[in-house]
Amino acid sequence: MDACPELAAAHRLVRDFGEMLTQQTGILPPAWINEALAVNLPGLTGFARSLTGDLDAVTAGLTLRWNSGGTEGVVNRIKKIKRHLFG
Repeated sequence: MDACPELAAAHRLVRDFGEMLTQQTGILPPAWINEALAVNLPGLTGFARSLTGDLDAVTAGLTLRWNSGGTEGVVNRIKKIKRHLFG
């Protein structure tokens, strides 16, 4: 990775974002977003810009311990049944 600084930066940013997800550190996204925008890599820059669209929701998602996974599972099951019945 020493030969390609862009790859090293992308690796570091993706790793840092993964740590934010697993450790649920909701106070870090603004700093991560600023760093991703400064690196100016097309995929990461677009992702960082999309996170700024609803930063409150991103922060809540990385801070709160609960989720709506169970509800989403039930909704998906109902949609599957409806698709099966209506062909």
